[in-house]
Amino acid sequence: MSQATKIMHQSHHRSFLSRKYSWQVGYLVFLTLIFANLFCRPINAVVFSPKHFTLPNGMQVVIVTNRNAPVVSHMVWYEVGAADEPAGQSGLAHLLEHLMFKGTKLVPNGQFSKIVARNGGIDNAFTSHDYTAFFQMVSREKLELVMKLEADRMRNLALNEKQILLERDVVLEERATRTDNSPAAQLYEAKQATLYINHPYRNPIIGWRHEIKELSSKQLLQFYNRFYVPNNAILVVSGDVSIAELRPLAKKYYGVIPRGPKIIRKRLREPPHNAPRRVTLVSARAGQSQLTRTYIAPSYRTAQGIEAYALEILADILGGGTRSRLFRKLVINASIAASVMAYYDPNAYDFGEFNIFVSPRSGASLETLELAVNQEIQFILEQGVTKEEVKRSVRALVTSAVFARDSVSAAPNIIGRALTTGQTIADIEAWPERLQKVKVKDVLDAAKKVLRSRNSVTSILKSSKDG
Repeated sequence: MSQATKIMHQSHHRSFLSRKYSWQVGYLVFLTLIFANLFCRPINAVVFSPKHFTLPNGMQVVIVTNRNAPVVSHMVWYEVGAADEPAGQSGLAHLLEHLMFKGTKLVPNGQFSKIVARNGGIDNAFTSHDYTAFFQMVSREKLELVMKLEADRMRNLALNEKQILLERDVVLEERATRTDNSPAAQLYEAKQATLYINHPYRNPIIGWRHEIKELSSKQLLQFYNRFYVPNNAILVVSGDVSIAELRPLAKKYYGVIPRGPKIIRKRLREPPHNAPRRVTLVSARAGQSQLTRTYIAPSYRTAQGIEAYALEILADILGGGTRSRLFRKLVINASIAASVMAYYDPNAYDFGEFNIFVSPRSGASLETLELAVNQEIQFILEQGVTKEEVKRSVRALVTSAVFARDSVSAAPNIIGRALTTGQTIADIEAWPERLQKVKVKDVLDAAKKVLRSRNSVTSILKSSKDG
């Protein structure tokens, strides 16, 4: 299975795209791929060499100068997502993201994107469990315009009850289309609600239907006023602009916004897991049957030492491409799988996830595939991996990210996602050194810590047409 397909599975629950520009789904999948693999460069290399400063009101500003084209990418990231919603108000962060385009006193309802488009740019937004982000891509001379627009709606959003109710209906229809009418999405939602017993990562980013219906203007405004403040926001700009040019603009438009109260993330804690779990969905609308094994794993923020980097290498060795163990065993040698992959997503504030995905070839059963997967996991836990596999994995990760530095959009997406999930710029820039410190024993230790059946959910999608 291709790297792009792998990341589509990996990033499904981490960010929920909304509004228009459907082509950007694939584009952000590409950016996620870059994020996962960007930093595997020679040990002395730096990644983006960003410059950064903090405004007096607490807003962080990061700039990556890229003179390859006369364009800039402008992003504002808020350190709030679906996992920060009050209990019983799932979907609040995502609905507010929609409503951020409904206008201010200076910019009438529906005009934000039209102004950007008239000036030759594109814009969109997305919500995850851990962050909400808004971006524009414009020519360098239009940077000041989008900074003015974005700063305006940080604190001046003008909402009325009619707008809120109409947009709530839009989100309900979005849920009906993307989740309620999709067996794969329904299974994913059930799997996440089973994987996490208590932590809010169990809730869908778009929200549970019955809770979306009850979201009120009061709840939305309270959420907006608490979290949409400069000391909870990060501005990341990349492209044909210098820090000398950006600093006065940041001060002019963002620096005048008053600081809000200090925000401390407090989330429900996840209890120990004592048993493996399974969820199965059988549907006439299901296409290819598939099985996914998902393990709760540490994130970059919560991992100890270099275990997150060891898990990335483990995923690549196990199911990262045509030379991986599962591909060679199940697709080539046994001819029982149509596709296989393993992928690890550490880019979250609290928990990462380690996934193994398989789909059967015609005539093969999911039961046979699952047995083969279990055998390979057990073999790794007993025998570990080889030094040659670790070296090859690092080389493969390097190769997959060769275009990252030249992309104007890659830097703000990678940096924003890192900073909103507890990493620092130093962590980003230190990636090459940390990855290349991983040894064979580190990979085995990480595998033994994470690949425990009691920390897993096995989700199975079957077609009722298969009998």
